[in-house]
Amino acid sequence: MSGASTLSHARITRTGKRRSGGWTPWLYLAPALAVLGGLLVYPIYQLGLISLLEYTQAQVSGGEPTTFQGLANYAELFGDTRFWQVLLATVLFAAACVLATLAVGCALAVLLTRIRALPRLALMLAALGAWATPAITGSTVWLFLFDPDFGPVDKVLSALGLSGFAHYSWTYDRYTAFALVLLEVVWCSFPFVMVTVYAGIRAIPGEVLEAAALDGASQWRTWRSVLAPMLRPILVVVTLQSVIWDFKVFTQIYVMTNGGGIAKQNLVLNVYAYQTAFASAQYSLGSAIGVVMLLILLAVSLGYLRLLRRQGEEL
Repeated sequence: MSGASTLSHARITRTGKRRSGGWTPWLYLAPALAVLGGLLVYPIYQLGLISLLEYTQAQVSGGEPTTFQGLANYAELFGDTRFWQVLLATVLFAAACVLATLAVGCALAVLLTRIRALPRLALMLAALGAWATPAITGSTVWLFLFDPDFGPVDKVLSALGLSGFAHYSWTYDRYTAFALVLLEVVWCSFPFVMVTVYAGIRAIPGEVLEAAALDGASQWRTWRSVLAPMLRPILVVVTLQSVIWDFKVFTQIYVMTNGGGIAKQNLVLNVYAYQTAFASAQYSLGSAIGVVMLLILLAVSLGYLRLLRRQGEEL
């Protein structure tokens, strides 16, 4: 057999192996994809279907047949000024939560690399305790801490001479209520960022950090120029996870503001969808809000990943 024919035969063999092995990863993923398909695809299909129908309490009770509305529910939703106000509040609130969670989590992750073993263990246990606390339990605890009559926060502030905080109601004003919920969301979310980023930092070779220290780089410069670029894949994951979590916050807002605050001043999209679907029995409009939330999260996630990929190609 000549050299050319041998080379051709080797190429054919490698191509055949590549094609035959191309389905192997999908075979391993098939069970998980089947479970996800049952848990996600069908409910999303039902959500989209109901958003195109006239589905109110009359249809739920079987008194009237469902009728196809097309995009009429979306037209009604987009023509409602309340929807746009709630959407803007949701975007701003979620952005503030994401930024605060990333800042606290990354700062504490760096701190974990600077302290001794015993304080590090105490901080890790405290953070994991906050992470493991159910949202409704954490929200109730934070409400007690800031209770105007029995909460220790108002008593401590009053004892420090801040008389304006005596029996101060943190959930009465729109912005203080949002700030209180933000603190609780950050408290229960930063441990995920802290632990993930800390694991990424520990995986970075020590020689890199030693070189930065020898060059006289400050802590902030080391983070910005050395750690952050090397931790980019991890930061992408925790950022997207935080965006998804914080954009669809429900329990904290619902519990801490008693269903959306006074005159519904603290509504976010998830609570707004719940109030529309179940409190007002407008299930089709509530489903339309859910579809809009899903599309927004998909657009933000795909756009963020595309931007990071483009920046990675330019570097």
